[in-house]
Amino acid sequence: MADKADKADKAKILVVEDEEILLTALKEELETGGYQVGGAVDGQDGLDKVKAFKPDLILLDLVMPKMDGMEMLRKLKENNETRDIPVVILTNLSDYERISEVLSLGAMDYLVKANYKLEDLLEKVKTVIARKAGNM
Repeated sequence: MADKADKADKAKILVVEDEEILLTALKEELETGGYQVGGAVDGQDGLDKVKAFKPDLILLDLVMPKMDGMEMLRKLKENNETRDIPVVILTNLSDYERISEVLSLGAMDYLVKANYKLEDLLEKVKTVIARKAGNM
């Protein structure tokens, strides 16, 4: 197990995904890639976890029960404490209208689930976190 100093250096990623198998796979892949990872199963759970976990990046599914990803993204961007956290949308949709809507709401990027491999996700995460670090 990594010591506390090592854990503090790791970027924190919150995965908000209602499909448990996918959530588990994403968490394992990101942890293997050296990230500290939290998980949430819907938008409300995600908002609660953002406050406690304080992620450096959020991977956000759009279609979820209770509160969908679109609503969670709106709430994140309306809040001064969370508006600057980069969000990458995970979606099954190849519905470009919704994708352009989430990008206009402030999502940094998106991945269509059927079109990427877990390694692609790691590359996207590295890029977004590097971009965020460069902006500070």
